Parts: sequence; C-alpha cells; structure tokens
Amino acid sequence: MSSVFEAWRDRFERLRANKLFETAVIAIIIISALLIGAKTYEETNRFQQWLLVLDVAVTVFFLVEILIRMAAERRLRDFFRRGWNIFDFLIVTASLIPLDDSEMVLLARLLRIFRVLRLVSMIPELRLLMAALVKSIPRMGYVALLMFIIFYIYAAIGSFLFADIDEFLWGNISIAMLTLFRIATFEDWTDVMYATQEVYAWSWIYYLTFIFLTAFIFLNMMIGIVLDVMQKESVQMEIESGEGEAAELHGLRSDVRELRDQLTRMEALLERRS
Repeated sequence: MSSVFEAWRDRFERLRANKLFETAVIAIIIISALLIGAKTYEETNRFQQWLLVLDVAVTVFFLVEILIRMAAERRLRDFFRRGWNIFDFLIVTASLIPLDDSEMVLLARLLRIFRVLRLVSMIPELRLLMAALVKSIPRMGYVALLMFIIFYIYAAIGSFLFADIDEFLWGNISIAMLTLFRIATFEDWTDVMYATQEVYAWSWIYYLTFIFLTAFIFLNMMIGIVLDVMQKESVQMEIESGEGEAAELHGLRSDVRELRDQLTRMEALLERRS
C-alpha cells in the first residue's frame, strides 16, 4: 500500500515540477483574468452562460492543481510551511463560493479578482519583487515619516505666507499639504508657483527646495531601499536554489568553516597527547 502511495506521490511531484504544467497554470490564470475583465462589458451579457461555464472550469482546474501540489508533498503540513502555498490555497478555496447565489455574488466576484495574484506565486521573478517590496515597507516607513515632517513644515510655512494670495490652495495646513502633494507629483505645479510669484518674487526658492527634497532625495532613498532589499533577496534565492555566484560563495564559506573546525579539533587532540 505504501509503495503505491509513494509511486503516485512521485508522479504528482514530477507533474508539479513539469514546465509544461507550470505554463498551463499560468495560461489558465491569464484566462481567468480575461474572464473577469470580459464580465465588465455589457456586450458580453449574451455570452453570460458561456462565461459562467468557463469560470466553473477554471475554478475546477485550480482546485485540481492545488490538490496535485498538496499530494506531491511527503507530508501535508510541508505544503503549508510555505507562505505562497498558503496564499494559493486561500485564493483557490475562496473561489469555490458560487456565483449564482444572489447574496454572495458580489463577494464571489471580488474574491475571483485576486486569482490574478497567483501569477506572483507561480513566477519566481515576481515572487522576488513582491518579497522585496514587503520587506522594504518597514524601512520605507521611516523615510515616509521624514517626508511627512518635511511636508508638515513646508505646509505650515506655505499657509502662513500664501493664504492671503490663494485661500483655496493655502487656506490651512491640511489644504496646504494637499497642494504640496500636487507640487511633488508635478501636477501643474508651475501655475501654483506663478500665482505666488506675483506677490513674492522669491517664492520660487520655496518650491524648488521642496521639490529637490521630495522628488529627488526622498524618492531616490525609496528606490535605494528597494534595490538593497532586492539584492539581498536575490542572493538568498541563489543560496536556496544552489545556483549562482552567491551559492558558490556560501558553499566555500561552509567548507572553510568545516576545515577550521577540523583544524581546531586536531589542535585539541595534539595538545592532549603532548
């Protein structure tokens, strides 16, 4: 009995690792995304029944695919030790909510939108980007806090100086912060500057220093944080896969540590004999 089970598990494991199978899953995910987009057009109402059949077929395919991946594990709990597997499992199980239930149809449609995110779990490069983004958030939070302080200071200055010129843009500090956000995104910011320059000719200094801080310094700090985390994630991925320069260096370091431990043990033995 165990040999039969092991044989089937090996088959499922080979199927899971098969590139054609992975390509088919990615293609079905894309088809699922196209189905969601097609339902937003009124012209597709006449094909509503066909779209419903295709949606059921896609849901069944995803269910079979997740069961194959679970069956390919030696132990079921090993499947749930990976975060991306838990994510896929939740997305697939959430898709089992029927669309024909009038009370749950909105929730079912919303949950089916998230099936597109399964592309992230299927493509390693996207997983790398997503992991880098998530791990960058704590460090980016400090940069965002510093940006908020700069926004607050400039908004207070702008409200004190320019409120009499244009109350709609500089009436209070909250409105001034929205105006500064508009300036930081370069949305017709020159119109705002020209309006204040008619009264304060030197006001260009206020705008240029603010843009220099936010659009150049803080933005590049954000990019630098993401790139640094991406580099670390890429190194970690190479170490886990055992391929690449990082994996070779990691292997060499492990060999050096083993040699050092052996030398330490040999020195200890020699000292005892002497």
